[in-house]
Amino acid sequence: MAGAAEVSLTDLARHTQYDKVKISGDGHFLAATTVVDGKPLLAMINTEALIDPTKPKGTMVKPREGNQVVDFWWVNDHRVLYTEGAKVSGFDRPFSTGEIFAVNADGSDPELLFGYRAGASYGATRTQHREPERASAWLIDPLKGDENHVLIGVNPWSGGADGAYTEVYVMDVRDGTKHRVATAPLLNASFVADHHGVVRFAFGLDNHFFQQVYYRAGDGQPWELIFQGTEEHSVSTPLAFGRDDSRVYMSCAAPGKVAGLCTWDVATKAMQAPVWSGDVEPEALVHSLDGQDVVGVYSMPGTPTVQAIVPDADAIKAIGLMSRALPGESVRVVSSTDDGKKAVMLASSDMDPGSFYLLDMSTGKATPLLKRAGWINPDQMAAMQPVQFKARDGLLLHGYLSTPPGKEQGKHMPMVVYVHGGPFFVRDNWKYDPYVQMMATHGYAVLQVNFRGSAGYGDAFAHAGYRQWGGAMQDDVTDATRWAIAQGIADPRRICIFGGSYGGYAALEGAVKEPDLYRCAIGYVGVYDLARMYTDGDISDRVSGKAYLRQSLGADPAELAAHSPINQLDQLKAGVMLIVGGQDKRVPPIHGESLHAALNQRGIAHEWLYKPDEAHGFYDEKNTAELFQQVTGFLDRYIGSGEQAGGAP
Repeated sequence: MAGAAEVSLTDLARHTQYDKVKISGDGHFLAATTVVDGKPLLAMINTEALIDPTKPKGTMVKPREGNQVVDFWWVNDHRVLYTEGAKVSGFDRPFSTGEIFAVNADGSDPELLFGYRAGASYGATRTQHREPERASAWLIDPLKGDENHVLIGVNPWSGGADGAYTEVYVMDVRDGTKHRVATAPLLNASFVADHHGVVRFAFGLDNHFFQQVYYRAGDGQPWELIFQGTEEHSVSTPLAFGRDDSRVYMSCAAPGKVAGLCTWDVATKAMQAPVWSGDVEPEALVHSLDGQDVVGVYSMPGTPTVQAIVPDADAIKAIGLMSRALPGESVRVVSSTDDGKKAVMLASSDMDPGSFYLLDMSTGKATPLLKRAGWINPDQMAAMQPVQFKARDGLLLHGYLSTPPGKEQGKHMPMVVYVHGGPFFVRDNWKYDPYVQMMATHGYAVLQVNFRGSAGYGDAFAHAGYRQWGGAMQDDVTDATRWAIAQGIADPRRICIFGGSYGGYAALEGAVKEPDLYRCAIGYVGVYDLARMYTDGDISDRVSGKAYLRQSLGADPAELAAHSPINQLDQLKAGVMLIVGGQDKRVPPIHGESLHAALNQRGIAHEWLYKPDEAHGFYDEKNTAELFQQVTGFLDRYIGSGEQAGGAP
């Protein structure tokens, strides 16, 4: 298709070179996750060198062999804590090993402070006495004002698949010594601390997969259950304390409504009226540049928006300043100095993976820092436009349409319906997506729909997808496809459906449920036998996981069988491609292998891409590039030839 020679699939498959960038509290250093010569590193950059090239540039910190830095935090002006990830658990990207490492900005005093390998030879010697701990830890609060200690959460591994009661410790960032300050009243808890470093909220899921929120008045005080979720209604979730600790910002929603942002009064334990509400749920909070208050909300009604709670706040001014300088870009505050005078900003769009800038609030000057993927030329990328339409039952649906560059007003185009995974707690967003760009820059319109069950549109919308695998959720995808045909966007003879995980299920289910609608279907690490969700994969390993499946998938054997693509192959007319990772623990390869065998048994020709070392989504750049090559070739054979309907021989 047109455009294939202009955009390299290999470049689209590459990981970003700079993923996260954070500035030290005094502004003298930047830390950034980066890739150099194919090796993941943590870069420490002297900010003075950005202005004066004669100054020392900084140093690089190398994680353990085979690992990469997952996240990191400045805990004082010269020391960084970081976590490493390894390719485990059968997922598409490295997961945290649960260990916490520390290093100074100049590369000195590296230490393994916590984890199952603590006490092993690593860096300096002051932690050699530490005992290994079979647990996972993460940072809760850096305890500003105490440069030697932080607050960490710890999940012991001793609880088995269902976890254990989460603990909170104050840990010394120099040698890893620690003491416990709290134990959560539930498993696998998350926490919110006040500005004095006291954990006040613990929240998480009970064994019925319902959210619980606990509160305590201070250290040593008893936990009190203040919110209990049900299948019909999620509960308010604590997000952050206000500046004086007298109020807590929480997500909040009346039953059936879209969640907004409210404050909860600590003294009266009463929820106040919303300070923000919209047609979609808040995506994230905008914090003041000193990190002490909440001043706005990021949301995604179509394209990203920022709405102020405190219009004259410094962070709101910073976003406004950058947005005016970079029209069409989505701007976020990434990190800032303790005094709020400098901020790292990220500007990105549907066509641009993004660039980091250092904004000086005193002068209003923004200095370009780093491009996340400098090899991507935004001028060659496809634009993504928000769309909306009604499902057959009148429910309003939102989605996105990406068109090949230069064909923004194109008609009767070959189109791929690209279905997101999940299907719950996930939604499609307006952003740069290499999979979308792979198809759109290759000449295909790409339609994405946030079908019922998708996140971000409120409890009623999410719960409308429960037990609708193959039902109303699938009908929403069908209705989106027919909408694109009715609008003249898609050539009805040249439509393919593609998705990963749940999206892989929807691709094959769409092909058997609507055999005359789709010319081809691509299932990527997809579920093809619903009953196997209860017997294979890591969701069913946990009590709460089984409860989640009963709520969201249903448990009637006849219904599960009726809506499983593997049992409906007699209706299949579309060409099929299956993509499987051999290490997938979420949707084990038996799903793809069984469908592969069933198609072979029926003599149905199809294409098969299997990578034994990949998991729930490909991660290796070479494998991803091969996937992109195989997918675009498959699309070309079925829907990409000339002006007439294609079809592989």
